[in-house]
Parts: sequence; structure tokens; C-alpha cells
Amino acid sequence: MSPSSREAARSREARPIFLLSAGHACVDVYQGSVTALVPFFVAERAYTYAAASGIVLAASLLSSVAQPLFGALTDRWAMPWLLPLSTLLGGVGIALSGLSGDYALTLAFVAVSGIGVAAYHPESARVARRASRGSHTAMSWFSVGGNIGFALAPLLVAAVVATGGLRCTPFLVVPALAGAVVCLPVLRALGGTASGGRAGAAAGVDDARSFVKLSLAVVCRSIVFVGLSTFISFYARQRTGGGVAAGTAALFVLYVGGAVGTVAGGSLAARWDRVTVVRRSYLLTVLAVAGIVFVPGPAFYLFVALTSAGLYVPFSLQVTLGQDYLPTRVGTAAGVTLGLTVSVGGLASPVLGAVADAASLRVALAPLIALPALAWLLFRTLPEPAVPAPAAEPRPVREGAP
Repeated sequence: MSPSSREAARSREARPIFLLSAGHACVDVYQGSVTALVPFFVAERAYTYAAASGIVLAASLLSSVAQPLFGALTDRWAMPWLLPLSTLLGGVGIALSGLSGDYALTLAFVAVSGIGVAAYHPESARVARRASRGSHTAMSWFSVGGNIGFALAPLLVAAVVATGGLRCTPFLVVPALAGAVVCLPVLRALGGTASGGRAGAAAGVDDARSFVKLSLAVVCRSIVFVGLSTFISFYARQRTGGGVAAGTAALFVLYVGGAVGTVAGGSLAARWDRVTVVRRSYLLTVLAVAGIVFVPGPAFYLFVALTSAGLYVPFSLQVTLGQDYLPTRVGTAAGVTLGLTVSVGGLASPVLGAVADAASLRVALAPLIALPALAWLLFRTLPEPAVPAPAAEPRPVREGAP
């Protein structure tokens, strides 16, 4: 094969991953939008910290339950139509969240968005796994799309809502429309890989014990990340003496650092094994979170960036580790590592909010320092699973075939 032919072949193989990454960004804009909207709910509707964190809980609660269910379904049947549909659902929920001053309706709309996000991730992870052929680097590029969506969310929300108030949230549906359109050529390009019918299971033996330990570590990471996402804007103003812009900047750094960390994780895993990379990242995160809590002034932003990188280097690696620990149930594994354990962080937000109301944000955030250390301890006992051989491209399956 000539060099030009090889380059064309690599380009064809990379295109589905980059399109999936773009679609992932469009969906995760809505995960990031929930926390980005919290300061505006507080300002316009005089919500307490506890009430505001309840909105984050609404987005997380149904998602935490629904993602493993969607994962189990994708282990039995390929459902590529979920990608555009769930993208639209995630966007519509956020678009409607600012239109009613009623707290219960706001919670309901945010919960609808959470269900859309929940439906998207297991199926998209299944499709990305097929398209990447087991490559950690390719999976990190798929995951980085979600990080970019998170990073863009506070900027998008600030641009839309800061100028016109919460009544302008319907304009936030635009990324969902774009994401739904992006899904379509991906599914056509993958053909039988993403077609309807049964989603074939990989061969292998499940290691449930290691998967449970991995899941507990992801829970620790999730509580830290969601807790910081919910309150970092408020805390940045206190530590730096800035206003709304200081808070938006801190949230942006927290999210955009994740994109750098995710790509770095894929590259580092090519040099060392995944478990070693994740373990060292959590040690870095312990020091970084301590810096956020205790260091004032401009250096605060440096520790936000280090925390973001430390939390996101493990992100895509934990997804592939989960799939390798449960090779016969990769959809369920993705539903747990991308969904249930990540969403559990939202369950802790009201507790942090109640502590912040009763004492201070500093007191509420200080316990987060211990959680990356616990994740490090859990990873010390985890084995590196054998990397599965790249899956052969399956033959197209006729719609509805058994």
C-alpha cells in the first residue's frame, strides 16, 4: 500500500471517532450547563446553596439510575437511534429549565435533560469502542469531546443567560440540534458496527471484584468533580476577590483542563499501564484539591487546573478498564463508569450545600481532599487487565434479525 493510500485509510478510520467526539461534546454541554446555570438561579430566584445544589441532584439522580439500565439494553441490542434522540432530549430539558420560576418545574426539566444524557453515553461508548478497535488513544479522543462540551458550557451559558436572563435558555438547544446532525454520518459510516439487532458480546471472563473496586474509585472522583463544579464559581470569588467573571473563569479552567488531562491519559497509557497512570494521577489530585481549599489569590487558578488534569487523566482509562473487567457486558460497564458512579457525585452536592449554608464553603469543600486519596488506595489493589485483541469488523446485521 502506498503512503498516500495508508494516509487515506487512517483518515477514514479516524473520521468516525472525531465525529463521535464532536457529538459527545454537544451532549456534555448539557451536563456542564446545569452547574453553570446554578449562579443564575441563585441570582434571579434567590435560591439557597442547598436549593441550588438540588438542581444538580435532579440532573444526576435519574441519570444515575438510568445509565446502567440503558447500558444493559445496549448489551442485548444495538440502538444507534438513541444517539440523536438522546442528544435532542438533553438539549430540550436545559432549554426549558429557565422559562418557569416554579422550582418543581425547573427540577423536572433538568431531570429530563439528565435522562437524555443517560441514554446517550452507554450506546455512544459501545459504538466508540467498536470504531476505536480497542485503542486507548482513540477512546481518549472520544472522551475529550465530553470534556470540551463541559468546558464550553459555562461560556455558552454566560453568553446566553448573562445577556438576557434565564428567559433566554431556549437558545441553549442549538448544540443539541448540531449534535443530532453529527450523529447521522457516523452511523452511516460504521454501517453494521452500529446497526440495529443484537450487540455482540466480546469474549472473555468478567472480573466483578475488580470492577466493583474501580467503580468505588470513580465514585470518589465523581464527588470531588461534581462538588467543585457546583461551588467553584462561588468559592473563586471568595479566594480571589473577583466577581462573576472570576467565578466563570474558574469553572472554565476546571472544565478545559479536563480536555488536556483526557488526551494526556491516553498517551501516558501507551507508555505505562492504565492502573499505574490512574494511581499516580490521584496522588497529584490530593495535593491539587488541598491547594484549591487553602491557597488564596491568583495561584488558586493553578490548583484548579492541576485538579482538573488530575481528575481527568483517569477518565477515559477508567472507561476502558471497566470494559476490560467486564468484557461480556461492555454496555453495562460503560453505563456504570460513565453514568452511575459519575452521577453519584450529584447526590453529595446537597450535603455539601447544607454544610456551606451552615458553616462556609471552605468547610464544605475541605473533605474533598480525602477522596482522591481513597481512590488511590483502591487502585493500589487493582490488576491491569489483559488488553483484548482488536475486534474484527462484524458483518452487517439486517434490521430486526436475531
